[in-house]
Amino acid sequence: MSTTTRHEPAVLVLEDGRTFSGQAYGAVGTTVGEAVFSTGMTGYQETLTDPSYHRQVVVMTAPHIGNTGVNPHDMESRRIWVAGFVVRDPALRPSNWRSQGDLEDALREAGVVGISGVDTRALTRHLRDRGAMRVGVFSGPDAGRPAEELRRTVEEAPPMVGAALAEEVSTPNAYVVSPPEGVTPRWTVAALDLGIKGTTPTLMAARGIRVHVLPATSTWEEVLAVEPDGVFFSNGPGDPATAEHEIELLRRALDAGLPYFGICFGNQLLGRALGLPTYKLAFGHRGINQPVLDRSTGRVEVTAHNHGFAVGWPEGAATDEPVPTPYGPVRCSHVALNDDVVEGLVCEQVPAFSVQYHPEAAAGPHDAEHLFDRFVTMMEEHRAQA
Repeated sequence: MSTTTRHEPAVLVLEDGRTFSGQAYGAVGTTVGEAVFSTGMTGYQETLTDPSYHRQVVVMTAPHIGNTGVNPHDMESRRIWVAGFVVRDPALRPSNWRSQGDLEDALREAGVVGISGVDTRALTRHLRDRGAMRVGVFSGPDAGRPAEELRRTVEEAPPMVGAALAEEVSTPNAYVVSPPEGVTPRWTVAALDLGIKGTTPTLMAARGIRVHVLPATSTWEEVLAVEPDGVFFSNGPGDPATAEHEIELLRRALDAGLPYFGICFGNQLLGRALGLPTYKLAFGHRGINQPVLDRSTGRVEVTAHNHGFAVGWPEGAATDEPVPTPYGPVRCSHVALNDDVVEGLVCEQVPAFSVQYHPEAAAGPHDAEHLFDRFVTMMEEHRAQA
């Protein structure tokens, strides 16, 4: 159980001047970032270790956090990536047979400044009304600084628009995830790590894919060197408009006719590679309970999301009709049922598709895991035509 007191003062300051008082949770000090909220009832450890949350202060809408502790098996990457963590009622002690540690201890060891005792419902409603914005969390002695000084600190933080962050979270060195014992390797995929979560290559490997996870800075020659049957672009943080190198790499894959599958950031980059715009959402989609319509099946899937940017559709064009691109017609394959955001793309003349959400969703739900099978089918068809 954590030995850090939860009674040190802390204050959360939004860039529009609204403040919330609470107590220190995790490391004590100062942190700044973009304030976003996650609606998941479970999966806080997967959220904390998702590289897509780099430079973001995450507000958990579920009131009780930390109940099941932490363990090494639920880590989605090598470290905790959030810039800060905001909760209402932290658990006094973890209680779960899988727990191997306390959440607050893990936050403190990672140097993550958090705050508890906040009215997260009021804070979430404020962000829904005003949109995601910069925020600072100040605890201990820093919480006693003048309010205007704290607000200036928040206003000096860089905005998310224009931020190129994929390289900051990507693996520095390539590595391979091979199929488990008993599964025959049938395919090779070059997976560009833009903030990849560990479950993604694991699910591909379970389907007979040898996954070469490559740094975001990889060249086209380095992609070809693994002799891939397909190319995959992962989730990740930042503004897709800044990812010029990755977009050009993706266009090389489309030109070569290699099957392509993209998730989240990889969906936005496919859109930009095709000539579609991207834009920043007011407050984004984050959590594990977002309903999406899969137009190819007519099914509604409950899905895991973490994105603040989205693919735009040409003005005046309906999302249920294909639009022309330099690579042939592209269709909006999935749509968010809460706000009609484009949630997936599929090309009609090149083997490429992508989704805006996270079908690997380690914390659940698993409605969309079949998309990995769709990727395998695409590679099978491409091989048969070669």
